[in-house]
Amino acid sequence: MFVKEVTVQNQVGLHARPATFFIQKANEYKSSIWVEKDERRVNAKSLLGVLSLGIVGGTSIKIIADGSDEETSVESLVKLVDSGFAE
Repeated sequence: MFVKEVTVQNQVGLHARPATFFIQKANEYKSSIWVEKDERRVNAKSLLGVLSLGIVGGTSIKIIADGSDEETSVESLVKLVDSGFAE
């Protein structure tokens, strides 16, 4: 299991469009991937799950993966979040 914490950079957070990019990226990997905010953990490959967390700009989240490509998947998703989803 590999875990990394990241702060959401873009102003509006993970609303529909950035969440879609996040989920598409998560689905490129074989590992099970979760997003955790305030002790709530959801499947990072689920749009409704990610949106249900209500992640706004400045929020710290944990990206957790377990599987054969866990480190690569977490690093890739952290990089995407750090980029601000090009918004």
